Amino acid sequence: MLIGLAAFSLAAAANDAAAQDSLSQASIQAQQAQAKLQQRIDSADDKTRQALQTLRQANQQAARLESYNQELAPVVESQAKRLATQRQALAQISVTREALPGEMRKMVEQLRQMIQADMPFLRQERLARVDDLDKLLASDQASPSDKLKQIYSVWRTELDYGREMDQWSGPLDGAQSAESSRNSQYTREVDFLRVGRSGWYYVTPDDRAGGVWSDADQQWEALNGDDIREVRRGIRIAEDQSAPSLLHLPASVRVENGVAMANSENSAAADAPATDATGANAEDQG
Repeated sequence: MLIGLAAFSLAAAANDAAAQDSLSQASIQAQQAQAKLQQRIDSADDKTRQALQTLRQANQQAARLESYNQELAPVVESQAKRLATQRQALAQISVTREALPGEMRKMVEQLRQMIQADMPFLRQERLARVDDLDKLLASDQASPSDKLKQIYSVWRTELDYGREMDQWSGPLDGAQSAESSRNSQYTREVDFLRVGRSGWYYVTPDDRAGGVWSDADQQWEALNGDDIREVRRGIRIAEDQSAPSLLHLPASVRVENGVAMANSENSAAADAPATDATGANAEDQG
């Protein structure tokens, strides 16, 4: 009886041990499954975080691009307008090329007419420049741009005459009034003074005679002693031998109310305007 009970107890203990082993194995497998599941969850979380980070970066880049596009919009619009202007210019370039020779010819002819209508100072020298331009336009050795550049250069020279003061020595040419001719009839060479385009004068080397060019009468009018001394002072100023100052001299061109007076009053010294040594009319002489 005792033996049977002991055998039963051993069998029960064996069954309990087997059950515990089975439970332990099931627990281990459950833990392993849980661990794998947690790994998958963690892996999914990492991918989600990476996807979110990528999305944030993409949004930031899109915002930067949008801001950049807004900044570039005015530039692009300006470039589009410039390109349109350039296309229009290119479309007209053939017309411009065809019109350029005629326009350059007009500029040279206008230059010649201006010199011929101006006071005749250095006239041969100035007209010689225009003759050179005529030869240049007829030449096939120079490009249109070189021709245009040379025309502009001569025009600038002529325009500078109106702003500059100049002096030189040379023969006395041109018609003279009776008094002017009598005072300087034995002079072979005189000293000239030009103050812009408002006054052109000469004095003899011994300062005994002098004249002012009358643009209205197209002749030299005699200067008195005070005016001759003023011309000589102006020559020293033009030579940088004296400081610039106001010259009280009769003008070659009399202007009233903005209109040049084409009559003999142009040479009257009693009420002629004073002429600035820089070439501009400064004030009326009392």
